[in-house]
Amino acid sequence: MYGFSIFMNTDLDETKRSYIKKMANSGFEGIFTSMHIPEDDVTLYKKRLCDLGKLAQSLHLKLMVDISGDALNRSGFSFEDLEELKAIGVTGLRMDYHISNDTISKASQSITISLNASTITQKDIDELKEKQANFKQLEAWHNYYPRPETGLSHTDFIEKNIFLKQHGFKVMAFVPGDANLRHPLYLGLPTLEAHRSLHPLAALMDMVKMSVEHIYIGDGGLKEITARQFCHYIKEQTVLLRGRAETIDFRYVQGDHENRQDAARDVIRSAAARFKAIPEIHPENTIARSKGVITIDNSDYARYMGEIQITKTDLVADSKVNRVGQVITDDIDLIAYIGAGQKFRIENEKQYD
Repeated sequence: MYGFSIFMNTDLDETKRSYIKKMANSGFEGIFTSMHIPEDDVTLYKKRLCDLGKLAQSLHLKLMVDISGDALNRSGFSFEDLEELKAIGVTGLRMDYHISNDTISKASQSITISLNASTITQKDIDELKEKQANFKQLEAWHNYYPRPETGLSHTDFIEKNIFLKQHGFKVMAFVPGDANLRHPLYLGLPTLEAHRSLHPLAALMDMVKMSVEHIYIGDGGLKEITARQFCHYIKEQTVLLRGRAETIDFRYVQGDHENRQDAARDVIRSAAARFKAIPEIHPENTIARSKGVITIDNSDYARYMGEIQITKTDLVADSKVNRVGQVITDDIDLIAYIGAGQKFRIENEKQYD
C-alpha cells in the first residue's frame, strides 16, 4: 500500500484538502499523521484530527496516527475507548516505545497497531504473544530521519526486515517528498539515508524491490510533476521519464515502451521499438553517450535500425547509433529502477514548460 503524510501544524485548509484529494485520485491509499500537540491548546489538535479523519473516511483512505506518552489522553481520547477514534476515521495507531506491551496487546484487539520497527525485540514479541496480542493487527513501521547522516543503511534495514517478516509482521517505511519539506532542516524525511537526495519515485521503487509492504511519503508534499509520475507508476506500473530533444528524430522515441525481459547491463532496450514502422534513420549525432542518453539505431545497424535505448552508464560513440535526446537531470535516478519487463514512457520536457 502507498501512503503520504499530513502534518497538522495548521488547520486543514483548502490547499491541504486539495492535496489529499489529488493523492487519493493518484492511487494512494493511506495517510500518516503525528500527534504533536501544542501545550497551550489541546482542543485545536482534536478538531484537526477529526477534520482529517472525516476527509479520510470520505475518500476511503486509511489513517495511521503516531502517538506518544500521554498524547492520546491529553487530546481528549483514551485507550479505554478506541471506538471513538475509529468513529472519526482513525484506522491505526503507531505506538511510541514508552507505551507498554500490555496496552499494545489490548489495543490490538480493536484497531491496527504499528510498532516501531527499529526497536522491536524478541522479548517484545514473546511478551505480546504471552499477553495474547492480535498479531493480525500488528505491523512494523520504520521511522523517518530528518537529520542528515542518521537514516538507516540498506544492510541493516534488510536484516531487520527479515527478522520482522519471520514473525509475521508487515513492514512499512518512508521515502522523501520534494515539496513542503519539513522544518527546520528541510532535508527530507527518509527511512534510508541513501534515499535522502534520491528522486522520491526512485526511492519508492527501491523499497518495492525490497518487498516493503507499506511505503509512505515522509514529507508533506510532492511537486506537481512528481505526483504525476507517482500516479503513472501506481495506476499503470509505468515510469514516466522527461527527455530533452537533441535531434528531430526524438519524435520516434516519445511514447510508451517496455524494457526487454532479458534486460541488458548497459542500456534499457525498448522491447517493441524495432517492430514499429518508421522511415529510414540516417546516421546523425553519433557522438559519445553519457548516462541517460536516449538513442535510436540508424540504417548502418542493418536489422537493428529503429532500436530505441536509454543508456544506464557512460558509453563511447558508435557510428551506428544516433543520440536523439537526454533524460533530464531530475529524472536520471529513475533509470536504475527500470528492470526487466518494466514499462516506461518518454515525454518531451517542453510540454511541462
